Amino acid sequence: MRTIDTHTHLLSSSVRFDRPFDRVMLRLFGRSLGMDPASLKESPWESYVATLARAVRQSRFVEKSCLFGVDGRVDDKGREIDRDRTVCASNEDLLEVTRRHPDLFIPFFSINPLRSDALERIDRCVEAGCCGAKFLQNYWGVDLNDRRLVPYYERLKRHRLPLIVHLGSEFAIASERALEGVEMLELPLASGVTVIAAHMGLGQINHRLFPWRNLSRNPIWFDRDYFRLLEMLEEHANLYADLAAMLIPLRARALHHLAEQKQVHHKLLFGSDYPVPFLVRFNTHGLPRQKVARIRRIENPFDRYVSLLLEFFPEENPLWTNHHEILRTENETAR
Repeated sequence: MRTIDTHTHLLSSSVRFDRPFDRVMLRLFGRSLGMDPASLKESPWESYVATLARAVRQSRFVEKSCLFGVDGRVDDKGREIDRDRTVCASNEDLLEVTRRHPDLFIPFFSINPLRSDALERIDRCVEAGCCGAKFLQNYWGVDLNDRRLVPYYERLKRHRLPLIVHLGSEFAIASERALEGVEMLELPLASGVTVIAAHMGLGQINHRLFPWRNLSRNPIWFDRDYFRLLEMLEEHANLYADLAAMLIPLRARALHHLAEQKQVHHKLLFGSDYPVPFLVRFNTHGLPRQKVARIRRIENPFDRYVSLLLEFFPEENPLWTNHHEILRTENETAR
């Protein structure tokens, strides 16, 4: 079986892995993601790109990945006011990497819709070969139901570009929880854009008085946005959802339940959220120890991720082929 990973991240060319969060994650998960800490310290960005490319190229299951960065935060006048030096990879760097490895990566641009020249930037990125768009509105502080964004959505629709919208928790970058909810999908969907809801609306810490409920596999304690998203997937023909970062414990607990929701499986997409770290052994997916031990021994991080999901979504499941519905063909991209 071969599939497309619809959700992987390029990091900023200014990345240094020296924030406390970066150092902890690299120490705990670096090698499990195929990363050499020494190389990343000496040449962070080039080492990251080489590691990612090698992991995709050597994967048994992943043929290509949709790769994107994150635009900076801007004010109401379109002036940039913040650019995280780890997460915020530029579209220029993205296109350089995809030119180096056209057989491995499908570029998705990230353009903050508050930029004064956002529409022109979209056109230039499409001309350069980009096949989709990525929003991190919770970092940008942008309400996606703001009517001022309609021309942006119309431009995406004109180019037939899918839009990935972050839903649920965010721990790697500053975030406004009020802008992480499923209601962020309403205006983009109404504008006719093909929308991909990332992370299944899961991952919030909703139960602080009884914190164990945040890890419970009992659906009564799941995020409300998860259930609303399941309904919306049936209601909107132009809505899809990806399983990016589903292997963190706050989300993996829902895998059994999601596997039973066959009425929406034709709307689900495989995504890993690489390099977001994930656990196989100490997790909430509930798989038997023997299967977990076998999966843990898989060296390639993409194959390890896919192998765990295959326990819930077998090879014949449409999850692995639904990318054909949202990605333009090579011929269309060349036009």
